[in-house]
Amino acid sequence: MPFYHHMGEIPKKRHTQFRKQDGSLYREQVMGTKGFSGIQSILYHHSAPTDIVKADIYAPFKIEFEEQGALTYRHFLAGQYVDTGDAVNGRHYMLGNEDILISVSNPTQTMDYYYRNGDGDELLFVHRGTGKVETIFGTLSYRPGDYIVIPVGTIYRIVPEPGDSKFLNVETNSWISTPKRYRNEHGQLLEHSPFCERDIRLPETLECHTDFGEYEVRTKTRGYLHSHIYNYHPLNVVGWDGYLYPYIFNIGDFEPITGRIHMPPPIHETFAGNNFVVCSFVPRLFDYHPDSIPSPYYHNNVDSDEVLYYVEGNFMSRKGVKQGSITLHPSGIPHGPHPGKIEASIGKKETLELAVMIDTFRPLSVVKGAAQLEDPNYPYSWV
Repeated sequence: MPFYHHMGEIPKKRHTQFRKQDGSLYREQVMGTKGFSGIQSILYHHSAPTDIVKADIYAPFKIEFEEQGALTYRHFLAGQYVDTGDAVNGRHYMLGNEDILISVSNPTQTMDYYYRNGDGDELLFVHRGTGKVETIFGTLSYRPGDYIVIPVGTIYRIVPEPGDSKFLNVETNSWISTPKRYRNEHGQLLEHSPFCERDIRLPETLECHTDFGEYEVRTKTRGYLHSHIYNYHPLNVVGWDGYLYPYIFNIGDFEPITGRIHMPPPIHETFAGNNFVVCSFVPRLFDYHPDSIPSPYYHNNVDSDEVLYYVEGNFMSRKGVKQGSITLHPSGIPHGPHPGKIEASIGKKETLELAVMIDTFRPLSVVKGAAQLEDPNYPYSWV
């Protein structure tokens, strides 16, 4: 979110001497985007962030995709994926392209390492579970319905609380921001935006760790996971300020835009990235024109693939989907409500559906292995 924030101790002026009690200097780090012309923050470390004592390749990071088959609708029962693990190693990849990777996970284990995505921002949607995200910018607590936005290069680990847990994960090769249509020239969210800055939760506490020992940070970039060993705790920031930091927005705080006749999908837009958008479908009143048809019309995705992740409720235009289901409706062919759903929607006053939609402006491919969770009858469920 592009608004200024600071935590902890910082000097009065940037790029000036900032000393510890023993007289030695804190190490200043400028963490910025787009070649210092994008948003940035300045962090002050106890130890230099460059003090790596060992660097290795941990493992190749290569996602293999299916060969292109017949162009059709796909439905993956991702809610039936039950393998557990930590929040990064436990990701089960489903879809992807040059811009994003989409996965699900059931994080039940605390990461015994720290992680950073060196390729782009990450967006984690918490379907179920509670816990905390420990980062160099501080700690955030999460709960069901939270979108967790983690900027590129942020060192973090996720500590889930005991219990059932499920995430939808979006990894990007770019940035994640609020929709341009809802911002003014200064970056502030406008009055007609379906959410505002008050809805954003920032890091709650900044705990500066000064422990020494062996700490691993795994960095994803250039097609590999790299292992970097430090002899001090990586979360050793005493203070920071700026516009770049992780934050949380809960889908329950999205205020739906409604109208007399059916409104197009962009009204649900919540986040935007390079060649993709993320939308939130939340409980809302239906259209109130006397002859309105609340169900969406058939539409042709001429330049985008549509992915829907079903969270809960009765999705008004679909049948056969379950909690945790993922549907893919590719560009090039039209899609729309299942038979009977148009008629059934007439006269209804509201919907209680909850879902996350991801539209990509380059074609998505299906990851090998995802078909194990596929409903083979879905492509013909409109007949």
